[in-house]
Amino acid sequence: MQKSTTLQFDQLVRERKSVREFQKHHMIPQEELHEIIRMAQTAPSAWNLQHWKVIVVQDPEQKRALLPIANNQQQVVDASAVFIILGDLEANKNVEKVHLPLVHSGVMPKEVYSQIAKDTEEEYKLRNYKSRDSAFLNASLFSMQLMLAAKSIGYDTVPMGGFQVDPLIEKLHIPKRFVPVMMMTIGIASSSAYTTTRLSLDDVIIHESF
Repeated sequence: MQKSTTLQFDQLVRERKSVREFQKHHMIPQEELHEIIRMAQTAPSAWNLQHWKVIVVQDPEQKRALLPIANNQQQVVDASAVFIILGDLEANKNVEKVHLPLVHSGVMPKEVYSQIAKDTEEEYKLRNYKSRDSAFLNASLFSMQLMLAAKSIGYDTVPMGGFQVDPLIEKLHIPKRFVPVMMMTIGIASSSAYTTTRLSLDDVIIHESF
């Protein structure tokens, strides 16, 4: 496989395309999968709570079981792996795990940690309706970084929103704490992605206000 470890950023973002046809039977080494996810974990998140988890499906039988749940999109079976990106509805529970090591290493003052812990707890308690928005927002940042990380070492991906949520939750025993945000296939492209266009900047940018 041709690696792409030296891609410049502008080349990387331009060459990342949504690929739907993959070379069958190619196994991605675990160390490469872990490196992709490790790079994706540098994505930003509110309070650095890292509101995401990712289920990695590589077993052929498990991928076939996901096929009807993914509305029979063949790339689920053909790709090397399927990522199920989950948003964390209770990311406030990550405060200690994320921030306490900084206190122990002397990087974060104890009073700052205490304030963060208090603020996040209050936010999730008083504004619980926002936990789903936060889960989707932050897990989406992780997902985009996941696709770029994959492309940077020579793999293609496609993000998929077309799947049945409840059957997926049941099949993969996903706890209530987590909500499926995206399904993503990853592997080596067997054909080029569809040609697409992008809106002009005039269609995208609003200066100062509508």
